[in-house]
Formats: sequence, structure tokens, C-alpha cells
Amino acid sequence: MEHKLSIYNTLTRKKELFEPINPPHVGMYVCGPTVYGDPHLGHARPAITFDILFRYLKHLGYKVRYVRNITDVGHLEHDADAGEDKIAKKARLEQLEPMEVVQYYTQRYHKAMEALNVLPPSIEPHASGHIIEQIQLVKEILDNGYAYESEGSIYFDVNKYNKDHHYGKLSGRNLDDVLNTTRELDGQEEKHNPADFALWKKAQPEHIMRWPSPWSDGFPGWHCECTAMGRKYLGETFDIHGGGMDLVFPHHECEIAQAVASQGHDMVRYWMHNNMITINGQKMGKSLGNFITLNEFFTGDNKNLQQAYSPMTIRFFILMAHYRGTVDFSNDALQAAEKAMSRLMEAYGAIGRIQPSAESTVSVAEFRDKCYEAMDDDLNTPIVISHLFDAAKVINQAADGKASLTADQIDELKSLFDTFLFDILGIKAEEGGGSGREEAFGKVVDMLLEQRAIAKANKDWATSDKIRNELTALGFEIKDTKDGATWKLNR
Repeated sequence: MEHKLSIYNTLTRKKELFEPINPPHVGMYVCGPTVYGDPHLGHARPAITFDILFRYLKHLGYKVRYVRNITDVGHLEHDADAGEDKIAKKARLEQLEPMEVVQYYTQRYHKAMEALNVLPPSIEPHASGHIIEQIQLVKEILDNGYAYESEGSIYFDVNKYNKDHHYGKLSGRNLDDVLNTTRELDGQEEKHNPADFALWKKAQPEHIMRWPSPWSDGFPGWHCECTAMGRKYLGETFDIHGGGMDLVFPHHECEIAQAVASQGHDMVRYWMHNNMITINGQKMGKSLGNFITLNEFFTGDNKNLQQAYSPMTIRFFILMAHYRGTVDFSNDALQAAEKAMSRLMEAYGAIGRIQPSAESTVSVAEFRDKCYEAMDDDLNTPIVISHLFDAAKVINQAADGKASLTADQIDELKSLFDTFLFDILGIKAEEGGGSGREEAFGKVVDMLLEQRAIAKANKDWATSDKIRNELTALGFEIKDTKDGATWKLNR
């Protein structure tokens, strides 16, 4: 079938047909983590969302350059322009070099992403490694008259920019809205306007992360890094920029302004944003006591968790909701996701036990087209999952002898799961769970059922019943059919 991928463009507030600038090449930039603490559930959602997009674009035949940055300088404690650098603060409290903090938590982030089966990006640049590019960006904005120097710092002149362009077009705000919602902060008197944001900050004497510039020893503003690195690796105009919805304002709004102010035109064609994850209806945060790291999910070591949840359960839980919808964490929801994923994995394991027939009693042709239609409709993963459940129902009926499938249909069902559940949705078998457990016991169970069949043929009912009863006690469900016996592992 012909694929026409539509994605929701935050900039235009509507679904648009995806048409790359230079097909089959696609440039995609996604805001990565600030690495000063353990990755948490909020880090998992954008990583998984854009992993799905990355996987699907590659599946459709595009050559994707996926850039995901590491923020290791310039993200301040109070807001984008005020307070202590988050990484510098962590380094000071733990008496470490800032780059020790960066290295440690970057490795923790990578380990968590690998566990979640998130593919690594094509390029993963660090903000601290691109100070030259950020200084050049600031120079261009200054030269074009959209920034000013104040006491060694450089600020973006939002009011002047707004007279020539539209500051707020991504978030739907006008400048009056921005001014009315911008807090007055201590030490911000050097700004001409409270809405102005820092492009370069002069470092105070105690600030340990600093670089020389034409204006002062200091560091780049948080918003500069993505504009500078996106342009370096993807060009002055590229296809997709993504991130969490919490970045729409001010971060991505400022990125748009910086790009236009420096080069005279927009840099990004499609803006994509995933929605947030809440916990029992509340925003996740350390101050609320509901902050859960990914490692705590994997180990169960958190008072808010009733059990440990595997990385694939977390991934499946996130994919059960559309990326633009809010996801509310609860133990019940995660346990439901765990059971749902297990049912799909069990169905996949049952494919190998279906005996092919010369004629079919059911149709399976529509499943693949329906899954593609859902993916083409703004990556609608929950609908894909629902179609896989419909396919699983057919598989289980055939495995139980209640439906007949041809050899070609059996191959098509296996290919359907291989393509959508594993390759595109990125679910994989885990040790001790899902189809991995069935695979571990499969040969033993099949051998025991063969012995049971021999016992039945010899009318040795005691042995036959003993094998069946002991397998049932271990959690296996045994069903006798006209072609023999089938089994599945209940959870």
C-alpha cells in the first residue's frame, strides 16, 4: 500500500502530510536530557515517542539523521536565565568536577535507554562541546540587531524581534501574554524587558563552568544549544524538531526566534511534541514525593510501586496511549499493560504450534493494512496494538483448533508481529518474561506432551493425568484438540 504519513505539526496546529525537504533523507532533532540526575519516567516518554518515529521513518525507506542532544551546561536552577547551573550545583554538592557528573548520569541515561530498547541517535552532541558554534550564533543575532549587551551578558531583544516577526507563534501567545506571565527575578535588572532571554551569561566569580567570549568569561544560554547544534548537523532548514510539550514555551519558542533572528528564516518545518506523564493525576516531581526513577521502576524500590516493572512493560505502557495524550501512571495501569503485553507475546509464541490447513476459515489480510493506516495517522500506536490483539485472537483460535489457517496465512501473521510489535513498536522478549519464558520451557513442555500422547495411546491414563495435572499446577494451560494438545503459560 502507498504510505502517506501525516504528523501533527505544533506550529500549524493540524495534521500535515510529511514531505521531507530532500527525500529520502530526513533530518530530525530531539531535545535530550539535562544530565544531572537519574533518568525518570518523564525521560522515557519523549525517548520512546521519537524512537517510534525514527523506527517508522527508517521502515518506510527514509535515510534518517537523528540528532539528540545532551544538555551539560547553561540549564539554570530557577529558570532559563537565573540561578545556579544545575550540573554545577550537583558538582559542588558532591565535590566533583562538572564533567564527572555529566559522564556519570549520561551513562545512566544510556543504560536506561538501552533497557527500554530505544535506538541510539545518529549523533548525540553535547552543549559543552559546541561553545564555538553558540558564540557564532550570538554574534549573528547581535549583528542583525536583535540582541544587546548588558554588563557582559547578551540578551535577546524580544520586543524588537516581535515588531518584525511573531514571537509566540509556536505556543500561541502574544507578547502581552508573555510580559504578563514573566516573573520579575532578582538580578534581572540588566534586561531591557522581563521577557528578554539570555544568549550569553557573564559568569559570576563562583561559577565554575565558563568559557572566554568577546563579551565576557561566561556560558551560553540554555536555548542556544539546540539552535546551534541543529544547524551544524542538519543545516539551516531541516524536517523535524521534537521534544516534550513542556518545552514548547519558552525553550522551543526561543529557538524559533534565534533561528529567524540569525539567518532570516525558520529552521524547522515540523514541530512535534509528546504530552506529559502524571502520577495518580499529579505532575511528577520531587517536591510532591511522587518522583520515580526508571531504575526504581525496574527494581521496584520505591514506596509508590507495588512491584518491579520490566523495561518492556514501561515501553508498552507508554505506547498504549497516543503520544499527544496525557498518560497517568498507576500500579493498576502498569499491571494491565504487563498482562496485555504478555498476551501478545504468548500469541506470537503460539504461531509455531498452528498446524497449517489446505483451506482457511478466517481472513488475516486486513491486519497489515490496518496497522499501517494507524501508523500513518500520526503514529497512532494504541490503534496498532488493538489490531495486533485482533490478530492474536485469530492465532489463539487456530492454535486451539477452532479456526483453520493456511501456511501462507501463518507466515503472514508471524510477519505482522515481527514488523509491528518488534521492529516498529520496539517490543522485545525479556529474560524471565513474555515469550522468553515460553521459549525457555517450550521444548520441555513439548517433550512432556509427547510422553503424555504416548501414555494415552497405551491407555496409561494415570501417567497421562499426572503429566497434565503437574503442568497445570506449574501454570500451564493444556488443551486437547483433534490434532493433539496445545499449551500456553498463564500469568
